[in-house]
Amino acid sequence: MSSEAENKYVISKLGEEYYGLPIYNVISIEKMGKTTRVPNAPDHVTGVTNLRGEVIPVINLRRKLGMEEQEVDKNSRIVIVTVDDIVAGLIVDSSSEVLEIRKENIDKPPTSENNKFIEYVSGIGKTSDRLIILLNLSKILEY
Repeated sequence: MSSEAENKYVISKLGEEYYGLPIYNVISIEKMGKTTRVPNAPDHVTGVTNLRGEVIPVINLRRKLGMEEQEVDKNSRIVIVTVDDIVAGLIVDSSSEVLEIRKENIDKPPTSENNKFIEYVSGIGKTSDRLIILLNLSKILEY
């Protein structure tokens, strides 16, 4: 993996917060399509979708992170990601840009014993005008 891609993140929004996914884990960003519900799937799994002939699970990132639900609208996107041969889609409110965040501008996530969602965070990226929560995809895609 080149160090060029190592510091680049695909930035998505959930509510007023910005979330970053390592660019080398992102396959594509798709408009919301039809998902088919899967019986007995975990609550955060919306269903599966057919993406160019491949059936992939779709995860509602708001639900996974314990956030309030929001209606899917024209800005909603599915970010198709891959980690360790797992391919999945993450529903986000919007996805806007690719940002380079240098290592020295990334802090370790805050530690907290009673916050089960903190394990989904790999770090906090700082830019001149905002903080970006960098997500730990391997943890998010665990069942």
